[in-house]
Amino acid sequence: MTQKNELPLLIAALAVTTGIVGVGGWWLFNQFGGSGNPVPGLGSGQLSGNDSTLTTTSIDSIATFADVPDVPSGRFSYGGSTTWAPIRGDIDPLMTQAHPDFGLRYINPPIGAPGSAPGIQMLLDNQLSFTQSSRSLEADEIAAAQQKGFSLREIPVALEAVAIVVNPDLAVEGITTDQLKGIYAGQLTNWNQVGGPNLAITPYSRSAADGGTVEFFVSSVLEGTALGTNVQYVPTTTEALRAVDNTPGSIYYASAPEVVDQCSAKPIAIGVQPDQLVPLHQLPLVPQSQCPNSRNQINPEVILDGSYPFTRRLFVIVKEDGQPDQAAGQAYANLILTQQGQQLLEQSGFVRIR
Repeated sequence: MTQKNELPLLIAALAVTTGIVGVGGWWLFNQFGGSGNPVPGLGSGQLSGNDSTLTTTSIDSIATFADVPDVPSGRFSYGGSTTWAPIRGDIDPLMTQAHPDFGLRYINPPIGAPGSAPGIQMLLDNQLSFTQSSRSLEADEIAAAQQKGFSLREIPVALEAVAIVVNPDLAVEGITTDQLKGIYAGQLTNWNQVGGPNLAITPYSRSAADGGTVEFFVSSVLEGTALGTNVQYVPTTTEALRAVDNTPGSIYYASAPEVVDQCSAKPIAIGVQPDQLVPLHQLPLVPQSQCPNSRNQINPEVILDGSYPFTRRLFVIVKEDGQPDQAAGQAYANLILTQQGQQLLEQSGFVRIR
């Protein structure tokens, strides 16, 4: 074949090759960054559903508070669970330090004590931008939101446990879940009924209307049965700890970070069977005589592996109505779910969810 006849064939081959490369490049562009198909990354920074994951990438990739995108400016009111008190004291100020225009203001309910239920009600009543809860949303709360024309979304951000504590001098190291139920149902009234000394049992509790911890306890321990008439009510955990310290046969339950390291109460082990009692605290137990120089610490492993019976998740509750407050709640959850946020949770006595 002559050079004259070869030239058209070379031109045709070049055109075909160029077309193939062009089509391939167009496909790759559209798959990994072209218009209409966003590049995998943070995107809008929204959490999807109840699984606490960003729509286009995991929040795990965000290292610090300062790296979180789409944190709105303004002053936002929030409220809710007393379980979250260590988080509000230790972690929230660092959030606002990283984002100075993200103003957070915790407010108490106008009537009654703070807690998960009052916080959710205040969110429904448009008094809060978002709220903190130590329990999941209930059916009537979801329905109430729908009646008002919006929905509520719960975003899990941490793991936590409910601790059982007694007077520091009480010679009881642990009880079963059935014995705990019997105590708070009013069926067991003396410690000698559970292998302890001949001493009257004085159970303390916050009001059932006050918070998610009480609701969780009634649901998980009492299996929906009401607290017994023998139970003495206290408005706050601070007052409960004071009462436990002053009452030899006392017992109380609360969020683990609030009570495990306190000098005025002793955490005890809990289990389904007498030979399967699981201490929530790290061993050995630190006696009251060595506190506050040494304090009992939570053992996160028994929460993570589920061997301790009373564990739960903590939630940020967000109102989904397309208003700026929704972005505030979303940003707050994003901040807690960063690597920095999860590490700080551990330092405050909670267990990271990621």
